[in-house]
Amino acid sequence: MRLREREIGRAEALVVIAALAAWTPVARIGGPLHPGDVGWFLRFEEDLVRPALRLWSDASGPVAVSLLDGPVLRVGLAPRVAADPAPAEMLARVFDQAVGDGEARCDLPGGSPVGAALLRLGWAADPDEPWSLLVCDDPAAPPGAGPRTLVVDEESAADRGAVQRAAFEGSTFTLERWRAMRGSAAAELCVESLVVTPDGAPAAAATGWLAGAGRCGLLEPVGTHPDHRGHGYGRAAVRAACAQLGARGASAVAVLTPSANTAAVALYHSAGFREVARQRDLHRPAR
Repeated sequence: MRLREREIGRAEALVVIAALAAWTPVARIGGPLHPGDVGWFLRFEEDLVRPALRLWSDASGPVAVSLLDGPVLRVGLAPRVAADPAPAEMLARVFDQAVGDGEARCDLPGGSPVGAALLRLGWAADPDEPWSLLVCDDPAAPPGAGPRTLVVDEESAADRGAVQRAAFEGSTFTLERWRAMRGSAAAELCVESLVVTPDGAPAAAATGWLAGAGRCGLLEPVGTHPDHRGHGYGRAAVRAACAQLGARGASAVAVLTPSANTAAVALYHSAGFREVARQRDLHRPAR
């Protein structure tokens, strides 16, 4: 058996988006990598996308997609990998090599045989904080009365970017990168909501991603401006994004957040999510 590695740039991204969508289950995301994760990454320029995104295939077609997201290698796997140890062992070896010799982390579907193979190669559960996987089972429920909510478009995109940069220190989400994201191969999967205060100031935003009708959607990212926290704006943005996903056929909506971020966990609970799992990345110290 032979695995073929293919670098994926912005122009070829539809092939990995289609593979990840086909692997996304109905009830909830089956692993860390969702078509929306690729869609969100496509805000970046070609010289950042191509070195980070890979498609792994055998004679039967795609078996894995990997995304090097900062220090973490994030992976989506074809369901057939779970039934066949041969590709799992091969993927573990190539992932172990792909991250180089420095300290590394790998984000895999829970219970993956690739993860088991990485453990045999000297990896271990990340000693840092776990991540909480939360799911909204009824995304089509009306968001209810609340603050003014906008669907993000060219006119409101600058405000949406301003919320992102204020909510996440170090964010580089400019108007140009918003346009790159919304002009990418994942554009048709994307929904966005922007909540404003009574005087019109941008307060909170949520981006949601479809994986196709009847499959689980994803929220990535969600943020509230620090000046406007504690007023329900984040909850309103989440509910509005979920409603858009539900209206377009999402069976559920999932979100991942650090378990130690109790404010974020509380926000999602207040918006109708329930925690269904906690998971840890795999970690390998520098060689």
